[in-house]
Amino acid sequence: MGVKKPFPKTIPFKKLLGPSFIILALGLGSGEVILWPFLVATFGLGIAWGALLGITFQYFMNMEIERYALVKGESVFVGLNRKFRYAAPWFIVSTFLGFGIPGIIAASSKVTSHLLGFNEHKWLAIGFLFIIGGILSLGKTVYGMMEKITKTVLLIGAPFIFFLTIILASKSGWIALVKGFIGIGESLVTQPEGFLFFPMGISLAAFLAAFAYAGAGGNLNLTQSIYVKEKGYGMGKYSQRMAGLFRKTSFKSLRLEGEECDFSNKSISNFRKWWRLVSAEHLIVFWFIGLVTMSLLMLLSYSSAFGKVSGVADIGFVITEGTFISNNLSPIFGILFLVAVAIMLFQTQLGVLDSTSRIMAENFSLKKMEAKKESKINLSKIYYTFLWAQIVFGTVLFLADFKQPLTLIVVGAVINAVAMFVHLGLVNWMNHKVLPKEVQAPLWRKAIIAVIFLFFGVFSVITIYTQVSKFF
Repeated sequence: MGVKKPFPKTIPFKKLLGPSFIILALGLGSGEVILWPFLVATFGLGIAWGALLGITFQYFMNMEIERYALVKGESVFVGLNRKFRYAAPWFIVSTFLGFGIPGIIAASSKVTSHLLGFNEHKWLAIGFLFIIGGILSLGKTVYGMMEKITKTVLLIGAPFIFFLTIILASKSGWIALVKGFIGIGESLVTQPEGFLFFPMGISLAAFLAAFAYAGAGGNLNLTQSIYVKEKGYGMGKYSQRMAGLFRKTSFKSLRLEGEECDFSNKSISNFRKWWRLVSAEHLIVFWFIGLVTMSLLMLLSYSSAFGKVSGVADIGFVITEGTFISNNLSPIFGILFLVAVAIMLFQTQLGVLDSTSRIMAENFSLKKMEAKKESKINLSKIYYTFLWAQIVFGTVLFLADFKQPLTLIVVGAVINAVAMFVHLGLVNWMNHKVLPKEVQAPLWRKAIIAVIFLFFGVFSVITIYTQVSKFF
């Protein structure tokens, strides 16, 4: 890797903001907007503990992914490819299977179709996929464009949801939310006495899906390392950026490997300063804003749809929410709510397609460079090949009439819960083996990661067994 370089000095906290917004937004359209509100509309707020625990788990997971990128100035995929022969093929296949299923954009198009008075939403969904392809293909740099869109959507959408919830939520709703964080559920038809943690009749697959998507979920968490590198955090300062498809740049052929740090006392001191900053940034943006947003969306669902969605199929509870808001405030607020939901879902699909294309492109490039014994690769072209492959795959599914949003999202999420179990083990084993002890996670963090690893492993096995046993 050449001459070892010093660990860069920190930058102002304001300039640090960015990657956590993207990783947070990746979960908005699946967990926050759809899955948790859907479960709350059906079972009440007694399951809110799952959202709290899920996003807390992902905070610790993401920080260990960031740790590697900070120290190495490269994505975790580069390091994993050195250690595990089949890591790259696994990440390509599991990412495509988990996120190629276009459930999020199906939800966006279904809400938009309701607003426009259309009976069929699949044609709009196909159109949305091609619009996303155009947006991602025309940016100067993909990361810069993604960061601007994400910040705009979050900083406008989140306050609007907060406004609606504050006005519509009752005191009893807020109390139910607080109780739900410790697993105390309210009375249901099936359980008049209430419940603790798991209500009777809840689908394990749907709960695991929501838990996995309390944040980004699946292999998407690993893109935090790519965004950290692209933003120039830590040793990522020495890395190159991926350009838009139609931009002329000298960096079309990129080096994926990072630079070696000299690990002098000064460098270790700089790392620790960086670690404090990125930990605070991720805690504030990803964990706190994410938890607040999820809580508000669950509370809004509880206030507007709980007890009113019996017999409502798929994501019809969102329409029920819009109707409740229209009746209790003004029709314009109900319409604006549905518009905000549709935009957040669209933006999430945009982020998912960007992140998954990055994952698959980088892993494919690593194997291609190994085969040809090259040190640089035209990553942009490979990225866009995977991007448009996913768009075509989603289009084919819609044309084949696989279009129900909730079903598509749950199937993809269960696949991604298994993927999370795998990458948790791989990344943290690699950090333990590769990173110098001075920059490794302390024992208490390693213990938390071990608990998360076991949780996802056991929960995934139980869920898959439960689903498979239905067919035998």
